[in-house]
Amino acid sequence: MPRRPMHMTGADGAALRAALRELRTKLDVPEEFPAEVLAEAQRAVREPRLPDLDATDIPLFTIDPPTSVDLDQAMHLARRPGGAGYRVHYAIADVAAFVTPGGPLDAEAHRRVTTLYFPDEKVPLHPAVLSEGAASLLPDRTRPALLWRLDLDPDGRVETADVRRALVRSRAKLDYDGVQKAIDSGTAEEPLALLKDVGRLREALEQERGGISLNVPEQEIVVHGDSYSLAYRAPLPADGWNAQISLMTGMVAADLMLASGAGILRTLPTAPDGAVGRLRRTAKALRIDWPHHVPYAELVRSLDPHLPAHAAFLQECTALLRGAGYTAFTGGESPDPAIHAAVAAPYAHCTAPLRRLVDRYTGELCVAAVAGAEAPQWAVSALAELPREMAEGARLANTVERECVDLVEAALLKDRVGETFEATVIDVKDREPLVGTVHLAEPAVVGRVESSARELPLGERLRVRLTQADPGTSKILFAVA
Repeated sequence: MPRRPMHMTGADGAALRAALRELRTKLDVPEEFPAEVLAEAQRAVREPRLPDLDATDIPLFTIDPPTSVDLDQAMHLARRPGGAGYRVHYAIADVAAFVTPGGPLDAEAHRRVTTLYFPDEKVPLHPAVLSEGAASLLPDRTRPALLWRLDLDPDGRVETADVRRALVRSRAKLDYDGVQKAIDSGTAEEPLALLKDVGRLREALEQERGGISLNVPEQEIVVHGDSYSLAYRAPLPADGWNAQISLMTGMVAADLMLASGAGILRTLPTAPDGAVGRLRRTAKALRIDWPHHVPYAELVRSLDPHLPAHAAFLQECTALLRGAGYTAFTGGESPDPAIHAAVAAPYAHCTAPLRRLVDRYTGELCVAAVAGAEAPQWAVSALAELPREMAEGARLANTVERECVDLVEAALLKDRVGETFEATVIDVKDREPLVGTVHLAEPAVVGRVESSARELPLGERLRVRLTQADPGTSKILFAVA
């Protein structure tokens, strides 16, 4: 059955925008760039540090949401001669071509750490003249980039890796839905069609090493001019294939930095036994068959996120991803920890420098490592503080995302207090079995539920009544009907 979209009126949209402005003030979110930062950005656009290598002959393409203009990555895939495997060119926006270490732009980036996304606007890491203009890999524009060349064997394993500065030129701006349709219909040209081949090979290698990617349906805020609605989006296969290219590059970057003796890794500790045990109990409650000989990663790959019980279990699995952080190292020391448990290998963030501070540093360290050169002092000297800065930025970004969804949910439902809805219980508190979380199919809302009598049935459908929807408190609350 088609989902009935919920839209707010113009007046409701204005009220929500006011609430969002208040949220930014409460969270002390930086918005306007200082004058000296904007002035430096304009100078950098006029006088970027451009590389000598010209790679504009490679017909790169980008894959992003349709409205995105801050484009960090562009790619081109080809078969190597003689059936030797594949060659992946992956261009990453070269922010360091515009940002001078120690200057106003650099200082402001360290203050902001990451781009923050609100329903009504985004608060960028860099001024729009850079992030949406001169540094973005927009189509038909020549741009400075860090150009990775990864040669893969027929099974998708990386045989050789290279990264260097180059001028690049994207030929097309693609989106996930369009990419999926082109590949499924057989109309995609080979560089794009190979995304499926390489992506599936990399997914098989991920399974082989014990890594895991969670395809959890996402709750998205959809903007309609001056109004908003909520929708669920289950990831497409193309999302996963595209993510595998970024993941592969991050793994190669980690290996390069480890070999050079200086860098910063994205790390995640192994989940404690108690967390896995809780997941087994959850699987049993959701009637998901999990034989003891089947590894957790294998089970997750077998699930269908479109099924309510499976979606509930996948949501529970996200608890194992908590505790991710950054580990910096210099002087040839061995970083501890060094592994990202979900990747099941060393891994680094390096593919989103327009939106994430740390990626500019990992890119710089990798270019130096491949060239056999000493890493620039400005990059090495920043490593000690980057884990703390990134942790603070991630906390703010997570808070922004959570509170924005809460605000939109409350605004959409404020006139429906007392109504009942069909819902699925996706979480129950360990020590409070009368309290949990429900997932509504329509509207696309996830909220707290409280029962006054019986324990909440994890993974089962039930009717709930909306008892609270207050945009002023950013919260909604349901009770078992």
